[in-house]
Amino acid sequence: MRKCRVLHLFSFNYALLIKFFWSQIPTVRGLSVTNDELDNLSLSLQQLLSYCYTFVKMPKLLTQFHRLSSSSYKDIWDFQMLLHNRLKQQKRLQLHNSNADSPLINHLLFCEHKPVYTLGKSGKRDHLLITEQEAQAKDLEFYRINRGGDITYHGPGQITGYLILDLELLYRDVHRYVRTIEEAIIVLLEEYGLKGERVDNFTGVWVNSGSKKRKVCAIGVHLSRWVSMHGFGLNVNSNLNHFDMIVPCGIQDPDKSVTSISQLIGEDFNIIEIEDKLKTILADLFDLQLINI
Repeated sequence: MRKCRVLHLFSFNYALLIKFFWSQIPTVRGLSVTNDELDNLSLSLQQLLSYCYTFVKMPKLLTQFHRLSSSSYKDIWDFQMLLHNRLKQQKRLQLHNSNADSPLINHLLFCEHKPVYTLGKSGKRDHLLITEQEAQAKDLEFYRINRGGDITYHGPGQITGYLILDLELLYRDVHRYVRTIEEAIIVLLEEYGLKGERVDNFTGVWVNSGSKKRKVCAIGVHLSRWVSMHGFGLNVNSNLNHFDMIVPCGIQDPDKSVTSISQLIGEDFNIIEIEDKLKTILADLFDLQLINI
């Protein structure tokens, strides 16, 4: 079954490869084959492979959904690392045991953190505009972590989503993976009458507000052996004042700021209701079969 997924993902490359070898035949055997004929052969092969995939399709990614209660960042970080390492270990076991047929268990975690600032591996410490002691005095945690990106805030009223997925069961394309997370948020915002969009060179989901662009969802990921971790922070009813003590995502641009769904619409929302919609959208876009929901 897994081979069929690979067959589908690389059918275009296979078609180009066959076209190349076929193009060498006239040289060797003196045959006359036009470029149009080669193109038709290549297209036919690609269509055939895709047609086969339609009938022998990979099952959905078995994914355990976790809705976590508010806890310290460290507790949820440790749990995320546990699941991430466990999935990598499962992959190694399957790699060295061709008879292993137990499915890999992926994970989708939703939570509302206690107030915390996290600094990505490419971030700058001075983007935290207060000292760590001042942050502690305000009951704000601070952690340096291994995701991409700069500094951001997580806290009550924000849906923080962590995706622990074996991307080799989907595609080996980090750019596409991040764009798909963005797409899930854009689809969700449409249900609330908001137009989310991407901004070139600035990962995340933005909403236009007059001449300014305001980020409603930040995204930062990390991959090891093509197993993902970290994810996104979607501001729903977030206390936006906490963003005043950082340079959010390291973006120093007066025409860009942070916002939330409640600020954009003018009312607070039920977090669980939005989570339920969002997990369904993510499951659809990533082809996940959610369990323990």
